[in-house]
Formats: sequence, structure tokens, C-alpha cells
Amino acid sequence: MIKRAKGVTISQVADAAGVARSSVSRAFTRPEMLLPETVERIMKAAEALGYVPNHTARALSTGRHGNIGLIVPDIANPFFPPLIQAAQLEADRSDFCIFLGNTGESPKQEDKLVGRFAGQVEGLVLASSRLSEERIRAHAAQLPLVLINRDIEGIPRVLIDSGPGVREAVDHLARLGHRKIAYVSGPANSWSNNQRRNAIRSAAAPAGIEVEIVAAALPSYESGRNVVKAILSTGATAAVAFDDVTAHGVLAGLSENKVSVPRDFSLIGCDDVLGAVTYPALTSVSNRSVEAGRVAVSLLLDMLRAHAMRDERCVLETNLVVRSTTAEVD
Repeated sequence: MIKRAKGVTISQVADAAGVARSSVSRAFTRPEMLLPETVERIMKAAEALGYVPNHTARALSTGRHGNIGLIVPDIANPFFPPLIQAAQLEADRSDFCIFLGNTGESPKQEDKLVGRFAGQVEGLVLASSRLSEERIRAHAAQLPLVLINRDIEGIPRVLIDSGPGVREAVDHLARLGHRKIAYVSGPANSWSNNQRRNAIRSAAAPAGIEVEIVAAALPSYESGRNVVKAILSTGATAAVAFDDVTAHGVLAGLSENKVSVPRDFSLIGCDDVLGAVTYPALTSVSNRSVEAGRVAVSLLLDMLRAHAMRDERCVLETNLVVRSTTAEVD
């Protein structure tokens, strides 16, 4: 439990700042209801006196916990730490803390975490949710909820649109002379995976490129390594991977099979989280995870202030970042 400094009361802060007790309470819980200069005066008085609000007592008396939940499918995937950090910074601006949950790509675990968090948080952000639409709607009916990279009508969502970047990737490979490429797919229940696969197919046909889909068990380094033989058996001369982690595994597997990149094979990742640290440097579709985390939490806090849910759909576009794993085909 967070406790006040001994002997310091909300009344003392109110007297020091020259405001009512209710104004002190609002400064810590609903600062948007006060003038900025009033909030600043109260905060300075509280700091001078050593006053710290008791969040547990506030939750018992008001039902407001000052916490929001953020659930991700794989905390070890480098796409998510910048998103988590941005979400926490945005929450902190309104004096909210974030409870973080990791599902390990399991819909069952995600459902369990949502249930566990529900009594302790005021709202939830689900990033790349693996739940069915039915379960997401059921949870959204119980508490404020915002989605990242799930497009469900009626629920506020932030979507990183891979389409423009993936189409640039296909056009780039076409200009390099590739006529058959592989898409190394991600989780079947991933919205981003379906979007990327569809974008590749729609861009490939007009460019005269044939696409083979090669399924990876999980978006992981080992999965990428393990599908290299399947990729090569298709006759493809290039591949686009679901994400950079999978692409990194493909890069290693190609090397183990004596396939030189970029001389013999071109490779492109998605999310651009490893492009600058692989060898050769990985061409990848850009990453908007920081903006996604910030905007999602901002939407959720707006919902909490308004006590209402709006059907808001925020789209963040992407582009191709060309590096050393793509080159001319002889």
C-alpha cells in the first residue's frame, strides 16, 4: 500500500495551496477539471509537505484504481518493449500505472489475464490480441477496452497499416527482377499476419510475381530457421517474413544452407526492430509501435474521462526501409 507521509493530511495540502479539500482530490484524480495553474499550485504544496495520495483508499472510496492493463502476446518480441514504454509514459502523464500481462501467444492465457485484471484496473489495452472477436466483444461490454492491431467495428482501435510498406516491398523485389517470392507467415489468428499476406498477394499479381505461403509455427528465430528448407523448395528467390524476428531466423538458416544474402536470395522483414543489427542489415517494413502504444493509452484515458465508448479507428501507415538484404538478381 502507498501511504501518505506521516502526519500530512489532505486538509493541510488544501490549506497550504489555498483551495478546498475537493480541489486537492481532483488535482490527483481528475486534473482536467481544474485550471492548470491550480493543479500546479496544489502539486507544489503537496511536494513541499511530503504528501503522497493513498491510491488504495481512493479505489475503495471511489472505485478508481489509477491503473490500466496492457496485455501483449510476447513480451520478448522486440516489437513490444517500445510500445510498452510509450504506453507507460502516456499513462504516467495522467497519474495512471500500467499492469502488464504476457500471454505467450495463448488465447486461453489472454482470456485468463483479462479476467484477473478486470477487478484491479479501470480499462484495458489489448495489443495484437489472439482472442476471438466474440470474446473481445464480451470483455469490452464489461470494462473500457482499446485494441492495437485488431480491427473490430464498434471498439476503439489503433491499427498499424502494414499494407503500404508491404506493397512497397513487393514492388522493390519486382524491380530487382524476382518473379517468385515466399511469404513466411505468422500466427493464423493474427490480424497483422492476415493483412500482410493479403497485401503481398494483391501487390504481386499486377507485378507478375508468384507468391508461395510458407507457414512458420510461431513468430520466432527458431521458426524462421526451421522453415528455410521449405522456402527453398518452392523455388522462390526472395522472401518476406511476418516480422523481423522470424526474418532473422531465416537469415541464419539461409547461411547454414550456403545461400548467400543478398547475392543468391533477397530477404525482407516487417516491424523494423532488428534491421540495423543483423548482418547483412535487414530490409524491413517500418515500425510504428511507439505511436501505437501512446495513442492507444490516450484513447483509453479519453474513454475513462468521458465515461463512454466511441467507435474510433486510428490508422498508422508504414513504408519500406531498404538495407543490405535486397539486391539485384543475376
